[in-house]
Amino acid sequence: MPQALHAEFVNRMTRQLGSDWPRLAQSLDSKSPVSIRANPAKQYQGSGISVPWCSTGYYLSERPNFTLDPALHAGGYYVQEASSMLLEQVIRAAVDLDKPLTVLDLCAAPGGKSTHLISLLSAHSVLVSNEVVRSRTTILQENLIKWGQPNSIITHADPARFGAVPGLFDVVLIDAPCSGEGLFRKDDNARQEWSPEHVHHCSLRQRRILADAWGALREGGVLIYSTCTWSPDENEENLHWFAQEHPLSFVDWTAPPAWSVEKIEHKEVRGYRCYTHKVEGEGFFISAMIKHEAAPRSGTDRTPTRHVSKKKELHDWIHYPCEHIIFEQDEFCWLRSVQTAGLAERLREHMPVVSAGTLLAEAKGPKLVPAHALAVSTVLRPEAFPVIELTLDDALAYLRKDTLPHPGTGNGYHLATFHGLPLGWVHVLSNRLNNLYPTEWRIRMDIRRL
Repeated sequence: MPQALHAEFVNRMTRQLGSDWPRLAQSLDSKSPVSIRANPAKQYQGSGISVPWCSTGYYLSERPNFTLDPALHAGGYYVQEASSMLLEQVIRAAVDLDKPLTVLDLCAAPGGKSTHLISLLSAHSVLVSNEVVRSRTTILQENLIKWGQPNSIITHADPARFGAVPGLFDVVLIDAPCSGEGLFRKDDNARQEWSPEHVHHCSLRQRRILADAWGALREGGVLIYSTCTWSPDENEENLHWFAQEHPLSFVDWTAPPAWSVEKIEHKEVRGYRCYTHKVEGEGFFISAMIKHEAAPRSGTDRTPTRHVSKKKELHDWIHYPCEHIIFEQDEFCWLRSVQTAGLAERLREHMPVVSAGTLLAEAKGPKLVPAHALAVSTVLRPEAFPVIELTLDDALAYLRKDTLPHPGTGNGYHLATFHGLPLGWVHVLSNRLNNLYPTEWRIRMDIRRL
């Protein structure tokens, strides 16, 4: 049985929805829809009913065991609830995605909106994915590596640290920590933790984050604010407060009526809300603001200081969707776009940079060991390596980091694939095959009992 709803939540939602409240209450005890978002840069073909507001989103008829689908581990798709995919429509309404943009996802882990954003951006754009909690950068990095786009930077910093780079970003996304009301039907902990005091605490934290992020946005730039809650205090009231403090205007966009996305017109605020009894998705709120306040950009992107690699082998492994630089840093070789490299150098002066670009290889003496990130990256030239196409059983064994049978091919590094999607590397020797899948990512489930 689900946790009972807090009486104050019931009272507020009754006032907020009126006669529609019983329908919402009923929906909170229903089964959550299952949805995925396909990676347009990879060969994965999504199937199912399309999510109407997302060009690559699909509803599934039932929830499979995603752990046992190699395509997920290959970055072929991301499991994401459908309402949050509304981000695509809002950013398209707010900015020209064909232009080179510098974008910040301020509260990025585990990476759902970052992977969505980087799929929408042009090849000459750069996405900075920031996570405040250091331990959560691990899953953020894993998901971005699997997604495979090279024009990304991961940072670990409090939002206030971005005040040191004023006017740097064209777009800032704040997917703010919130009371989680929109997740009540899938997260019983959210129900248990809800209280009026918690809502108030979240509202104050969100205001601080808004204020901290504003300075990093250029004049004319767009700030996108989202939550997974229905609380006006955390949504439109917060944005009204913020609009009283800063010169801005709201992006006004109207969803087709068939989508059942509610448009919010609260004083000067324009926003969009998803209710679980109206849309096939969880609860969600999103709004976009254009900055009309001078924000002089301090300084310029730094000239990269890392040693530029001239190893021909590395250049043979990749193709160039745009201009890239290959760096050698200690024993590691990295690929970064020119834009990513300069921006990473600048950010390093003010905050920890967890990673920038794509790790290509590790040098072990005179030999280069290709990195896992290269195997699943969109810059890889698959024809540069022999390919071993795995069956489902062998792919799952590979993902468990089990021993695989010798393929009977020549020695060297081979690319292991499943339905054409690269999973990672194997090292074929004369008498054995070494499974090089990252130990920390391996499937720990005992699939033999399933």
